[in-house]
Amino acid sequence: MRGAPAQQLTFFGVEASPYQLKMQALADGAGVAWRRLPAQGSRWQNTALYAQLGLARTRGKITRVPALVSGMDEYPSVPFYRFDGEDIRYDSSGLGRDLALRGAGHLVPEDPVLAFVCRLLDEAFDEFGLYMVHHHRWVTSAHTNKMGDKTAAEMSRLLPPGFARRLARELPQRQVRRCPYLFSVAPSDYDCGMPLALTPPSREGFPSTHTLLDQSWRDYLAAMESLLAVQPYLLGDQFSLADASAYGQLAMNLGDGRAEELMREIAPRTHVWLQKISMGEHGHSGGESALSEALGPLLDVVGATFIPLMAQNAVAYDREVAGGQTKFNESAFDSGEALYDGELRGFPFRAVVKTFQVQVWREIGQAWAELSLSQHQVLLNACPALSALQAVCEPLEL
Repeated sequence: MRGAPAQQLTFFGVEASPYQLKMQALADGAGVAWRRLPAQGSRWQNTALYAQLGLARTRGKITRVPALVSGMDEYPSVPFYRFDGEDIRYDSSGLGRDLALRGAGHLVPEDPVLAFVCRLLDEAFDEFGLYMVHHHRWVTSAHTNKMGDKTAAEMSRLLPPGFARRLARELPQRQVRRCPYLFSVAPSDYDCGMPLALTPPSREGFPSTHTLLDQSWRDYLAAMESLLAVQPYLLGDQFSLADASAYGQLAMNLGDGRAEELMREIAPRTHVWLQKISMGEHGHSGGESALSEALGPLLDVVGATFIPLMAQNAVAYDREVAGGQTKFNESAFDSGEALYDGELRGFPFRAVVKTFQVQVWREIGQAWAELSLSQHQVLLNACPALSALQAVCEPLEL
């Protein structure tokens, strides 16, 4: 926790969340003091904030920067944030934009091309990055991660006596059950030597995605390694929202045992980079941002994973809505509705339509449409997969 301006941020979240890690990195990067409840709060403080959070959620009063899109987004379980004396807000990317509006302009570049790349990388790590790191926590690190115990310890200052032990047991089981919803589907004969409740599941009719996620994780790390050999941050010398997103997702595996061991072996430079950010060393970064050639490998893997996945999800959404479908996201997945088949990196997959990812893709499309033809060309040269946006967006200059 770093002290700076008089105004302080209060987070309600747990360290197990990559979005919580991302928000802490953003606050440190902006020089804003913060505390995280429930871990750093008293039982009274935690109970009071939890009650306020529940009331605000019920009344639909939790805000977002930019504003919530009705019917497309959904409140998370955690994390949330609040500046002293203000409303409760959510969305880690929204916090980055919020901080930029409050004076930390370096978090979101002013240059339109760099701002677009920052948004693209931020969303890529938030969406596809989550799939990779959740997979590596509950599949790769099935025998070694302690997130159930750690989260229960954090929540013990809020939960009634005895409930923390129950949470430590039930949280890992729930997260393992959710693996297929989060794109990690095991082969039908998968056996990792864990009890059934902690064995990542297959699902009938769903192709396995373990190899796809394993390969993609390694490719993202390889891209990070090559980039960090040339420059300290994704966009050059200055820490940005894109770095916070990369940090939040990849750092989620730092405490997971086997996944961290693998990361240290195959991406030692990235491992050190994550540790430095966790200690707040990025808070003093400065200098210029630029779209350098070093970004090429990372943009390539984003173009092979995130971009085609978002495009396929958006097409499936339009098709489902045209057919009268109204239920999406996890509830639809659980009932076997709004499913679609796709392909990524040569691997077949089956997934549920996610409205919040439709909104992510629309916002990226809107940002693309606001750029000029010459700016489009710069971006297409850097990431040819962005041509997927050409078919659905009109440029600013014709």
